[in-house]
This record gives sequence, structure tokens and C-alpha cells, in this order.
Amino acid sequence: MSLIVGVDDYSSESDVIIIPSALDFVSQDEMLTPLGRLDKYVASENIFNRQMVARSLLDTLKAVSEDERDCIGVLERVGRLADDSEPSVRAELMEQVPHIAIFCQENRPSIPFAFSKYLLPIVVRYLADQNNQVRKTSQAALLVLLEQELVERGDIETLVCPVLVDLTAPDSNDDVKTEAMAIICKMAPMVGKDITERLFLPRFCEMCCDCRMFHVRKVCAANFGDICSVVGGEATEELLLPRFFQLCSDNVWGVRKACAECFMTVSSSTSQEVRRTKLSSLFINLISDPSRWVRQAAFQSLGQFISTFASPNSVGQYFREGEEGECNCVNSQNRCNLNGFLSVKEIHQACIVLLVCNITKNEPQPHEKCTSSNEKDDSPADILAPSSFSLPEPAEEESPFVSPLDNIPEQELYNSFHFWRLPIAEMDLELLQQGESVQEEPPSYVSSSQGKTKASAPVLDRKQLEELIENLEPHIDDPDVKAQVDVLTAALRATTMDSHLEDAFLEPRDSQGGHHYDNPFGVHQMPLIGRNSTLQMNHGDDSELSDSSFSPEDEKKSKHQDVIPQALLDQYLSMTDPSRAQTVDMEIAKHCAYSLPGVAMTLGRQNWHCLRDTYETLASDMQWKVRRTLAFSIHELALILGDQLTAADLVPIFNGFLKDLDEVRVGVLKHLYHFLKLLHQDTRRKYLYQLQEFLVTDNSRNWRFRSELAEQLVLLLELYSGQDVYDYLRPLAFSLCLDRVSSVRWTSYKLVSEIIRKVASCQVLLADFLSELVEKFCHSPKWSGRQAFTFICQLAIEDDCVSLEQFSEHLLAPLLQLASDPVANVRVLLAKTIRQSLLEREYFLHSANSHQEALEQTLVALQMDLDKDVKYFASVHPGSTRLSEDAMSTTSSTY
Repeated sequence: MSLIVGVDDYSSESDVIIIPSALDFVSQDEMLTPLGRLDKYVASENIFNRQMVARSLLDTLKAVSEDERDCIGVLERVGRLADDSEPSVRAELMEQVPHIAIFCQENRPSIPFAFSKYLLPIVVRYLADQNNQVRKTSQAALLVLLEQELVERGDIETLVCPVLVDLTAPDSNDDVKTEAMAIICKMAPMVGKDITERLFLPRFCEMCCDCRMFHVRKVCAANFGDICSVVGGEATEELLLPRFFQLCSDNVWGVRKACAECFMTVSSSTSQEVRRTKLSSLFINLISDPSRWVRQAAFQSLGQFISTFASPNSVGQYFREGEEGECNCVNSQNRCNLNGFLSVKEIHQACIVLLVCNITKNEPQPHEKCTSSNEKDDSPADILAPSSFSLPEPAEEESPFVSPLDNIPEQELYNSFHFWRLPIAEMDLELLQQGESVQEEPPSYVSSSQGKTKASAPVLDRKQLEELIENLEPHIDDPDVKAQVDVLTAALRATTMDSHLEDAFLEPRDSQGGHHYDNPFGVHQMPLIGRNSTLQMNHGDDSELSDSSFSPEDEKKSKHQDVIPQALLDQYLSMTDPSRAQTVDMEIAKHCAYSLPGVAMTLGRQNWHCLRDTYETLASDMQWKVRRTLAFSIHELALILGDQLTAADLVPIFNGFLKDLDEVRVGVLKHLYHFLKLLHQDTRRKYLYQLQEFLVTDNSRNWRFRSELAEQLVLLLELYSGQDVYDYLRPLAFSLCLDRVSSVRWTSYKLVSEIIRKVASCQVLLADFLSELVEKFCHSPKWSGRQAFTFICQLAIEDDCVSLEQFSEHLLAPLLQLASDPVANVRVLLAKTIRQSLLEREYFLHSANSHQEALEQTLVALQMDLDKDVKYFASVHPGSTRLSEDAMSTTSSTY
């Protein structure tokens, strides 16, 4: 082919100049086979040509895919291209490998074992390439291939893993070693426990202690939680935790920060005992770290770490459905029934949203040494060592711990209340039963306090404990009563133990039979507070407190609980301290608010008093981001607390959020239905007066706010009666139907049709509502209002919101009158509604039906319409055009 250029338009043939074109060379390539072109340009000295070859390998492979021999030939030439000396060519080749691998897998019958033989060795070889870009590209390609499951398991174990382990050898290049360890950590969840434990875990543990390269230690710390999750609890506690303690005390703050960020995942892989006695103290060290960045990361992870203390027993082992959404949560160990408000599905969803991990219950034996979470040590070695703040050491033959423990179930040996609860003030008990005051003769026992022996609270026998529990059972819904019942149940279990075990828990003795007066876990008194009992507090001669006054010590005790180590809770509660914002993180209050539902679920509703003040402080925070975070999660917190605590503590805060900035109000609006359905009917009804306030926003252009309101109103219809819907939601629905934004209007049409369904059972309300609908929309002077009426009629028919008899009586005649509407868009939608909705119903096709003739006449008129779109939709029944498509096409044109 040549290019002919004339000197001028009237030149003769002798004046024509012939210039060779570049297309001549293209035509020469077209004469070559695909393999021939590969051979020509693979050997080209031009780097750009070789890059183009690498980029076009997939197209070449597709062109010869019918011939197996040619396919193998292409892959063999890929191997030649992989040896190119130019890094950009090798990087370009590696970018194409995943695409080629996918093609080879889809055509496996034609290209057997192509990827394993020709491509995977190149990927593995490039992992150690001297060029950084090539290495990065090969690492990305390998992860893609693993995620897509394109690499056979045998190839992973024999080809990939050994190379990666070799690249992390001590004498390896520093950058290569760091990158290879990062790949190993990312591969572990993909390859599973077996390969990770056999091939990766020993080298990972070694790299955690790499003294020369802190970058390697940082990679290990950042991915520590993922490795723990893969290998499981046993390997985590035996092999990984000692390394984790070392990393948490690393001299590089970036390593310690990475440990703080993955702390929750590590904790989820350990037992409850390790979590309490070791990890909690270790986390306290990170919270008080000298580096601000480490403290910041630790406080951000604090709520997540606390959530790992949530026991499956807090929400039950299995559920028995109750009536009207109520479920009975049955503990498989103590068979204690708890009344709740969550369905099984909601329980699972709440646990996921609130970061509550599914952990295995593994509580410590009383005769084992347990480090207190309140202890703070700077050295990981000290943390791992047995703490002086522990249960008594098992003695020899004469020890009271030896014989009884072998025959007693584990759940009977350990009670978290006794283990973590700080001593409570002594008290005398008056038992009120059947309207009479019965003063029990209090048998006393000797307890120790600061080395002095003094009389303490009475020890109740089994019968008295059973009577108290029976009296409190009718009030079990009260969280405080529930906590007391749990305490009494634990005490009742203790009465079944033999005398040796009682001595071990109540009055530990040394090997000579003497009393241990320094045992911090001794139960010195039995707290017994309930509606059916009165208390006489003995504060001593120098302390007399009235019922209406509380000392700072009493206020501090009100924050105590037995679910998590108290030191962790104290640190969490301190996140609202203004000084924390100055010394740790300006947004620390936001992180506290974000994790509060998870902490609340972990503590349980019986310990809500520990969080109440903190929640109120966050709800009044000056930063709107903090209040917005609480607003988005207040419905989840209501699920946890139940209706009584929600009404008392959350409703006032909810009311404040309703009057807040739009950024905060949208949080409660987003889950308005979920929150209101948890309230009592009388309380819920009060919000009908406030719903119209959502129409007023700080920015009138915030149409998504109004769209969300329309969606929530659709859900709220089920919570209110037909009369309330007519009185309060009807004006809102009509107002939203006139919105300037089509998306808001379309959602509002759905709302109106659902209101029709809600009031359809009452003929008077239905007649009044439909009459107003016709007046406001069908007779509207604006064509958008008349079009809206047609939309609503179509929805009401297709969703069966109203009976066909009621529709014909109130809406059919006004609808058919729109056939003479001056706006074509209205007539188009009318034609669609008649064809797609009305004429599909047998009711309107019956010859005896008086409406059939009116429908046919209207349809004939529309078929003769001057507008071609109206004629089309009135004449045919397009099967692909349905209501949802109509909404998108028509409303978008009327924005």
C-alpha cells in the first residue's frame, strides 16, 4: 500500500509523488503467523517492541487456542521473554501472568498443566528479582493467583513455600526478606493451618526475634493476629504468645504500635484464662507506653479487646423462640433462663456488628496460679512469670485442694464474681417474707482483713438461699435483681461442695492448718441486695452514710463488675477525660463512642451502670462526630439494654439527637424504625408529633435526608394504628410526594401506596384518604402531580395494596380521565398502567364487569393518540418494560 500525495488538484500523473507508508511494514507482519510475529519481536533490540510482545501475549494465546501445539509454543516463548534483561519488560510480563493463567485454566483440556509448568516457575523466580518493580509485580501476581485458587495445593507446598522460606533466611537481602515475610503472612489464611504450621510457623517465630531488622519485626507484628487465627489457640499459646510479649516491648515504637493494632485478633485466639491473666496486663502496658502513637493505637483497640471477653454464656448457648419476638436465652451450664428481646438472627447480627468474638470458654482452675489483670509490669518476662497476686500454691498431701478438685466439675470450681469482685462492705440482712419481718439468727464466721479477725456478714444455709432466690425470681427482668440471683446461685452451688473445698474458698489455710490472712480472693461477705430485703450497712464508727449521699469510694465501687478485668474498664472509662485528648488522640472520644455498643454487650445489661455516665458524657460531647457515632448505634445499644433501661437512659439522649445537627440527626433517622419498635407503645406514640420536624433540614439541598425519611416512614407504618397513620403520617407522605427530587418522590409514592394498604381495613379512613389523593394529585394543576397519581395507582394494583373493588370505586374513574391530559408523559404512563397492570387482572376482563367497557374505550383513545410513544404503549404489551423500569425512565426525566 502506498500513499499518493498530489501537488495540486489539477496535477497530471507525471507530477504525482509516491511515498512509502508505515502500513507497508504492517502488511508484512500480517503475512506472518502469530508465532512468527512473536519470534520476530521477542528478539527485537527495541525495548518498546519487547514490551508490546509481553502486553499482547494473551491476545496471541487466544488466537491460537484451537491448536494445542501452538499454545504450548506461545508458553515456551514466554519463558524466553522472562529472561529479558530489561526490568520493564519483565514487569510487563508479570502483569499479564494472572490473565494468562485464568485463560489456561478455562481451557485446561486443550492446554494441560500449562500454568504449573510454564508460568508458576517464572512467578516464583521473580520473587527474588533484583529489580524492586519486578518483585512487587510478582508478589501481587502470586497473591492474585492464590486468591483465585489457580495454584494447585501441591505446587504451593513444593514450589512456592520453600522459596519464600529461603528468602527469609538470615543471610538474605534485607528488602527481600521483609517482602517475603509479608507474603508469607498474607498467604497463611489462604493455605490453611496445616501448611502454615509445618512450613511457615517456625520461620515466623524466628523472624519475630530478628535483632538486626526492625522492619521484619514490624511486619510480623502487623500480621500477628492473622497467623494466630490460622494456627489456632494451642499453637498460639505455646509458640506465638512468648514472641508477642517480646514484640510488645520492642525498642522500636512502630513495632509496639503494630502489636496494639492487632491485639483483638490475637486475644480472640487465646483462652479466657490467658486473656484475663496475661493479655490484659500486657495491654495495660501498651496503654501507658511512652510513645504517643502506641498509646493512640492501644486506646483505639481497647474497646475491641474488651469485646473478646464476651462469653457465649452472656447470650446463651442456644435459643428457644418465645412469643412476639421474645426469646428465652438458655444457658447450657446453669440452665438459667433470661428474658430477652433478640431473635436468633438478630443475636448473630448484633455479635458481628459489635465485634463480639465467638470464643471458647476456658476458665482457670482455683488451684492454678492466675496473674491479676490489675497488675502492671514493664517486662514481658515478668508478665509471663507467676504473679504474687495469685491463688494459694497447691500444697502437699495435707493441702485441702488436693482431693476435692478431682471430682468437682470445672464450672463449679470457678466463679468469676468471686474471683474478680472487690470486697464489699459488711452488712446485716433482714429477710422480709410474706409481709412479715423475719429476723434471721445470723450465724457468724471468721474472716480476715488486714491481719485482724472480726465478725462478718452471716453465712446463709442452703434453704435460706433457695428462699431468697425464689423471692427474687418474679423480678428477674430487672438487671440488678438478675445480678443478685446470679450471686445467690453461685453461693448455692458452694453449699454443695464438701467442707474441704469450702475451707479452700472461704478460709484458705496453710499446710499447718493456720488461716491465710493475705488471700486477696477470699470471700469475706455475701452481698445480698434485692427488692425483698432491707440492708443495714456497717461502715464503722468513723463513717456514717445516709441513703441519699455517696462517698467517692462508693461511686468508684459502682463501676465495678466481674466480666472483664477492672483495670481495662477503668482505662476505657477514662477515654472521655479531656486530658486524654491532649496527651493521646484528639479523636479518642470518637473511638470510645464507636466501640461502646460492643463493650456494653460484653458487660451485659446488668452492668450498664458502669457505662451510663460515660455514655451521657459522650452524648453531650462538643464534637459532632462523637454524637453522630452514638446516633448511628443507639438502636443497637437499645437491643442490648432492653426496654426498661432504654426508656430510662436512652430515650432522653435520643430526643436530644433529634434536635441536633443534620449530621447527627441522620444517624437516628437511619435506624428510626429499629429504635422506636423497642419502645413501649405509649412512649413510641409520642414521637408521632416530632416526625414532621425531619422535613426541616439545615441544608434544603440535602435530598438524601428526605429520601431516608420516606424509607423509614414505610417501615414505621407497622408500629402505629390506621388512625395514627392517617392523622400524622398522611401529611408527611403527601408533602414528600411533591419533593423537587425524583428519587424522593418515587420512594414517597411507595409510602402512599403502603398507607392505602394500612387504612384499607377501615372504609371511612380509606374513602377519606383516596378522596384527598384524587383532589391533591389527579386534579393537580401541575403535570408532575397527575403523573404521581398514575404511579400510585399502578403501585397500589401491582402490590395488592387495595382490593380491586375498592380501587374501581374510588380511583378508576379519575385515572381514566387522564387519557385526555394535555401532557404526553402522563398519557404514556396511563397507557402502561392500563396495559401492564389493569388488563392483567381477570377482574377487569370479565364481560359482566361494568368497568370493562370504560377501559376498552380509554385504550382505543390512547391507541389513536397523536404521540407515537402513547400509541406504542397502548397498542402493544412490551414484556421487558415493567414498573421498576418505568420509574427509572420516567422519573429521571422529570427531575
